[in-house]
Amino acid sequence: METYRERRDGPVVEVEVPYRGIELLHHPLYNKGTSFTREERRTFGLEGLLPDAVGTMEQQVRRMYANIVRKQDPLEQYVGLAALQDRNETLYYRLLLDHLEEFLPVVYTPTVGQACQEFSQIFRRGRGLWITPGHRGRIEQILGNAPFEDVRLIVVTDNERILGLGDQGAGGMGIPIGKLSLYTAVAGIHPARTLPISLDVGTDNTALLQDALYLGWRAPRLRGAEYETLVEEFVHAVKRRFPRALLQWEDFKKDNAFNLLERYRRVLPSFNDDLQGTAAVALAAILTSERITKRSLREERVMILGAGGAGIGIAQFLREAAGAAGLMGEDLLRAVALVDRDGLLVDDMALTDPRQRALAWPRSLASRLGIGSEAWTLDETVRALQPTVLIAATGQPGAITRQAVRAMAAHVPRPVILPLSNPNSQSEAVPDDLLSWTDGRALVATGSPFGSVYLGGRAYSVSQANNAFVFPAIGLACVVGQVREVTGALFVAAAQALAGEVTADELAAGRLLPRVRDLRRVTGRLAAAVLREACKHDCGVPFAEDQVEAALEAARWRPEYAQYVPAASGA
Repeated sequence: METYRERRDGPVVEVEVPYRGIELLHHPLYNKGTSFTREERRTFGLEGLLPDAVGTMEQQVRRMYANIVRKQDPLEQYVGLAALQDRNETLYYRLLLDHLEEFLPVVYTPTVGQACQEFSQIFRRGRGLWITPGHRGRIEQILGNAPFEDVRLIVVTDNERILGLGDQGAGGMGIPIGKLSLYTAVAGIHPARTLPISLDVGTDNTALLQDALYLGWRAPRLRGAEYETLVEEFVHAVKRRFPRALLQWEDFKKDNAFNLLERYRRVLPSFNDDLQGTAAVALAAILTSERITKRSLREERVMILGAGGAGIGIAQFLREAAGAAGLMGEDLLRAVALVDRDGLLVDDMALTDPRQRALAWPRSLASRLGIGSEAWTLDETVRALQPTVLIAATGQPGAITRQAVRAMAAHVPRPVILPLSNPNSQSEAVPDDLLSWTDGRALVATGSPFGSVYLGGRAYSVSQANNAFVFPAIGLACVVGQVREVTGALFVAAAQALAGEVTADELAAGRLLPRVRDLRRVTGRLAAAVLREACKHDCGVPFAEDQVEAALEAARWRPEYAQYVPAASGA
């Protein structure tokens, strides 16, 4: 592994470079392309290897932007951006940051979903690490093959629940790569400090196993004790090899997601964005909506459609938030209702999942609302529960029906509706329908990006309930503060801060969350709120109140070319 070294002297950043000539031009983290100065070209043996003109980064960004947008297909744009990342990481991140609103849907949802599905067809160059059952007993050694040694942030997936697309085998690596691109672009965590990892433990996707081009571990998915011992070895290998790293679990199947988080959250600092980040964004949208509805969290009745991992995580989080707001007893139970395809979860159902059972309503409470033991349609359940907020995390397009929305709008002047599944093809409803069915009264945020809705001569701006509003801030605060345990309180702090970032003008346009183009600014402000909360409890590096913003800003990398000096021999 290589050590990345940089020195700061006021505004000047100086980087030690251990390469020269063609090797330097082929290293994506150090390559500047045509922006190498004439002095650097002489010092590093680059003369004659580049065109004569010395270009600025701004010129390079204009050139690359024109090349990318010339491609009409989003997947081709994804491939073009990935190729740039493999050539010149600094330019890649500058281009991404300068055009974040346009390119976020390309490097992240929804296009990354298609990239995961076609991973073996579009593969160009490896990035990150794949750990397979064949590495058992040698995982720490495999981690030693990472390109840089001082890794502070890892995103790992076992590829089983990629977005709403299911088991994508080795192709799931697109998600950790995309997440870490955002960590770097908007949180400012240096790319040399990040590492995407795929626990490639096989796949049960028969189409992949039958594909001659499939690049992953060609075997049925590892399960049971063999899976658990492999993950156990991985966790402890990370702890030894990268002792200051924060680990984000990503796109694991429901039971594995909960079990791994509970088992290892105190072994090394870690969190699960699907369970915790999604819930925090949902809470932020609800808190923002209350600036319009004038309701309080104590008055909300939240109905969550989908009792899988995301739905359970949201329900747990919102129930805890309602309890912290002062609700108790039956009022607390009624505040959050978890619903699956058969209707409201009630404690006399045959619920094998203990987490679902913990969230189920008592039969006596359901009966008082007229809910019997037979299966209920969604609109019948809405009429009985009269929710003020409807959240869907099913991955089933069309799951939110016209009848259900009409029933909700009949008893709530401003219903809050959050279809959170992505990519767009999996969204439970589209904003055009939700606003049309409610005569423009619904307050809508979606998991995937949708354009504005035009209804009755008015434009309604639709927020994307994107986890990218939360996880980069959590990561930045935890890395800077060297947090020992990522608690739920940190996500509550992020949600509260995020709700406060929506401006009055954005609120008037119907937005429940800030604009994607403001992600870097918003991330810094949320990270400050998270770090302050962390400092109350378990920070490895506590900061005084007036030091928080300065500490975060000093740690944030910006995609700008540094001055290069040759690394000392043997460094």
